Amino acid sequence: MAGKVGGHGGSRYSLGQNADINVTPFVDIMLVLLIVMMVAVPVATLAIKVDLPPAQASTTKPKPPTFISILQDGRILVVSDARGQQPTSLERLSGDLVTNLGADAPNQAILIRADRAVRYGDFMSVVNQLQADGYFKVALIAEDARAGES
Repeated sequence: MAGKVGGHGGSRYSLGQNADINVTPFVDIMLVLLIVMMVAVPVATLAIKVDLPPAQASTTKPKPPTFISILQDGRILVVSDARGQQPTSLERLSGDLVTNLGADAPNQAILIRADRAVRYGDFMSVVNQLQADGYFKVALIAEDARAGES
């Protein structure tokens, strides 16, 4: 803590407390650390030669997505590019997905689309059935609400 010489009142040499922070030692330490870092960083960056193979674009096309559409009246459709729209039920849903996607069906993404007027219970029964059948890569399709306002 620093003392103050002089001031108001009391004797000529009265000491009071100085509330100012002395930042000179702090600045000195920071400048020394800055210089140390400026010297040490270029030494620490050693270049390691890595011979990587050139990148090649994949020639395989990804499979088109398979959709599960839930209609307002509770009907369920499996929609794919290969087979078109195929009506199904909760009991046949897993078998129809295997037919559309092949043997690796549980590892592929399934997209669910439903109208806002679809009952929540119907939607959740489809999601629960997919989970029970081992389909965990399920995504929901959302449409931009502002698209119809133009």
